[in-house]
Parts: sequence; structure tokens; C-alpha cells
Amino acid sequence: MTDPTKTTRQPPSFAELYTPKILTTFREGYGPEQLRRDAISGLTVAIVALPLSMAIAIASGATPAQGLYTAIVGGFLVSLLGGSRFQIGGPAGAFIVLVAATVAQHGMEGLILATFLSGIMLALIGLLRLGTFIKFVPFPVTVGFTAGIAVIIFASQIRDLLGLTLSHEPGELLEKLPALWTARESLSLPAIAISLVTMGIILGLKRARPRWPGMLIAVAAASALVAAFGMPVQTIGTKFGGIPSGLPAPTLPEFTPERVIDIFPSALSFTLLGAIESLLSAVVADGMTGRRHRSNCELVAQGVANIGSSLFGGICVTGTIARTATNVRAGAHGPVSGMLHSGFLLLFMLFAAPLAGYIPLAALAGVLVIVAWNMIEKPAIAILLRSGWGEATVLGATFLLTIFRSLTEAIIVGCALGSALFIKRMSQATAISSHRPYVGNDEADDAHPRGDYHEAEAMNPDVVIYRISGALFFGATATIGSVLDRIQTSHKALVVDFTAVPFLDSTGANMIEGLAHKARSQDVTLWLTGASADIQKTFAAHNLLPPLVQLADSIDDALARQQSNQTREVA
Repeated sequence: MTDPTKTTRQPPSFAELYTPKILTTFREGYGPEQLRRDAISGLTVAIVALPLSMAIAIASGATPAQGLYTAIVGGFLVSLLGGSRFQIGGPAGAFIVLVAATVAQHGMEGLILATFLSGIMLALIGLLRLGTFIKFVPFPVTVGFTAGIAVIIFASQIRDLLGLTLSHEPGELLEKLPALWTARESLSLPAIAISLVTMGIILGLKRARPRWPGMLIAVAAASALVAAFGMPVQTIGTKFGGIPSGLPAPTLPEFTPERVIDIFPSALSFTLLGAIESLLSAVVADGMTGRRHRSNCELVAQGVANIGSSLFGGICVTGTIARTATNVRAGAHGPVSGMLHSGFLLLFMLFAAPLAGYIPLAALAGVLVIVAWNMIEKPAIAILLRSGWGEATVLGATFLLTIFRSLTEAIIVGCALGSALFIKRMSQATAISSHRPYVGNDEADDAHPRGDYHEAEAMNPDVVIYRISGALFFGATATIGSVLDRIQTSHKALVVDFTAVPFLDSTGANMIEGLAHKARSQDVTLWLTGASADIQKTFAAHNLLPPLVQLADSIDDALARQQSNQTREVA
């Protein structure tokens, strides 16, 4: 009978899942005060994003202009269409490793095609409502691959930090380090000085004036030093010829079946990391504001943003945790802030692009070293190492695979190890207790000792009772099955109580089905009691129905009916 006081929760509608947060913000009311807050926060984020976007693009093997294209086009679309009020999109340090490897293997055209394909896949993941599953990546995996990426970012900046001259810098860490050591004699003292000045200003302002845009001030100061003293260091102007004063015309990447197949693994890696990184950033924003983002809407927006970025020659777009946190702290009201941040970056390109030519690469390398250090979640690592061997193993494996193999392998292996650890713990949490001694076995099972003796249940010596507690799934089936398999022909009935079983999978049901056939062959009646409606559906799917088994609401009900059946048989 249905409880009239309980209401059935309806699944969310399409509009509830995919309405961009900007529309929600406007419905709540949007006026001059909200615009003022968004303008201030948007300008603040743009000041942070300006040097970062160029530095990340250069470290990824792209041009500084491509980093700005990504922040302008991709960032605007993320805020316009996204499911988070405060998400800031743009190029992210987490992508440096993957983007650089793709450029080295497939060239810039291959990178742009991979970004376009990744956008399509991200949008499809969102439309298929798979965003919820992306959140199930274990915490040690996210901490491990983030720390691994930070190490690789630092290694990628050693050349510019020290002003080394290399004809070719290998991408793999184990090959990169010997190559850098070989070029040690080309070390540049001016480049080292610029790097140290940049990092010193950033760290000093973070301590003395935390609200000031330390990265922009540091890069501006380093550029001024280079220009004033004519320091012999490489700059954006000497390496890239500066940046253009505007966006290029949109162009579709070149498509051929062979090229799509060739680039697909890179696009898949972009998709996986982009989904994880963007939703993680949205969760951080939720934690800071008490709001809730729409994960599937956010993934669709990330997909459209990557498609848009690729059309303008940009690189991968994702939610950026540091810039999103800056947006929240600056007092943003909603997505308009992110859109204005992109607008301010476009204004910089239109009116101040020539100034970018004076920025020294050593200064941008110093910025990325600080970013890499901040990416390492040191308190989280300490907690995970203290949590036990399981978490430490997942963390260590993900970290090492990220550094020495690939990010995709690291995430796959890390998730597999995390799942195995979860299964092991769930199986240990599932127990079975007997409420009568095992016939022919005076000792209780080591893993699952006998339960308390109940006089009422002992009145019928022909019945043995087991209670299962915890999820009965494939990880626990072997242990539970080995106990239940000890049926003795001296018993007339076996009662298995499911009152404390929240979940039964097909493997567990198949084990119970095998037990039922064995009981029937030995003329033992199998009673299944206390099963929830969902578990009873699983019983029915596996033909666990009368006459193969008997179903009862409780152990007492099964005992009473069994006693009645035995009385009729005697009569």
C-alpha cells in the first residue's frame, strides 16, 4: 500500500538540466549593481588570465596569441552557455602535457582538429547525461595526476628558466632531463635573474598584498627591466614576433577519415581530462558559494567552447580552478563576469598587443613554476598517505604513470585501482551470521562468527537461519556463498534474511539461485525473507519464485509458515 504522505520525485526536465545559468541569473533580476560587481570581477580575472593564457600556450607548444584566442572565444562561450554561475574557461596548465605531445606528434593542424573533436565528444557526453559519472573519479586519482602534471610543467620550464639553448627538447621526462643537462653550458645569468625576480615579486605580493594581481605586476616589472637595460633574453617578440591585434577569421579544421582516426586518441584524452577538470572546477566554485552547478549543461558548454576555440585557431578550453576561485573572491554575481573577462582580454589584443612583444619568456616560465607549485595539493597528499596503503597506492601509481607514461593511462589505472580498493572494502563490509550452530561443525566461520542464540528460533531444530548484512554483489558473493553452501540434509528448511541487504546484483542472485537448486535437490525448503521491492524484482528476474523458493516478509513469518507446513505433513 502506498504511503499518501510520500511523493514520488520526478526526474528533472530537459530545461532543468540544460538551462544556462546566465538565464537563471537574469530571471532572478539583474541590474546596475550586479553589472558593477561582474565588471570588477571580470577585470580582475582578465588581469590574472592575461599572462597565464600566454604562458600556458607557449609551454604547450602553441603561440601566445593562441592562448589569448582560447581565453577570449572559449571563455566567453563557457560563461554564456555553462551550468555554473562562476566558471571561468580558458587554457589550463593541466593540458600542457597533452597539448605539447599532440603538437609534437601531429602538428598544429592536428591539435586544432583534436580540440574540435574533443568539443563534439564533450557536448555528446553532456547531452547523454553522463556528467554525473565523471564525478566518480576517485579523489586520490585527481590528486595524483594533478601532482604529476605539476612536475611535468616544472620540467618543461627549466629551459626558459635558465635560458638554455637546445636544438631539440625531448617531450619525455626521462629524455628531457639528460638533454637539459647536456646544454648546461649555455646557461644565461640574465634569464635566471629575470626568473627569480618574477617569482620573488609573485610570492612577495601574495604575502604582503594578496589582493594585488601579482602575476601581472611581476611580468610587467620583468618586461620593464628587460627593455630598460637591454638584457639579452628571449622575449615573445624575438621568438614569436609579437601577437596580432585582433581575432582571426573562423576556419574549419581539415577533415579526412584517416586524419580523424589518427588524431582520435588525443581527442579522447582531451575529452576525459577536460570533463574532469571542468567539473572539478565547478565543484570548487559550489563549495565557495553554496550554489549548485548543472554538470551536464556545463559539459555541453565546454564542448561548444572547444569547438569555437578550434575554429579561431585556439587550443583546448576547460574550467580553470584558480581563475574561477579568483572570480568568486572578486565578488562576481554571475556568468556575465566570465563574459566580460573575455571582453577585456579582447580589448588588450586590440589596443595593447605591441606591448606583449617585450614580455621575456623567463618571466612567463617563472609564472608557470608558481602555478605548478600551487597545483600540488600538499595537504591532500599528506592526508592520503596517512589514510592507509590503499589510498597511498592509488595516489602513487597515478602520480608515477602521469610522469613516466601518459595521463590517459594514469587515469585509467588509477580508477581501476580505486575501484578494486572499493570492491575489497565493500566485500569486507558484507557479512553473514548464523543464528543456529552449523551442523557437523562446532567452530564458527572465522570471517563471519555465529550470531546470538535466540530461544524462539531454536524451538524448531529442523530450521537453520542466516542473516546477510551489506550489499550482496560480485565482490562478496564468494565469501557469502561458501558459508551458505554448507547445507545439511538433516535440515528441512533454510532461511536467508535480506532485511539488511540494500543491493543485490546479478552475480549475487545467481549464487542464491544455485543455492536454491541445491536445496531443492536435498528436499530442503529455502526461505528468502525481508527483501525490498527492488531485490524482489531481481529475484523474479532470476526465477527465484515459488515453488523453487518461498518468500516471506520476515523471519518470524517464515518460521510460522514452515512450522505450519511441517504440522500438516505430520498430520
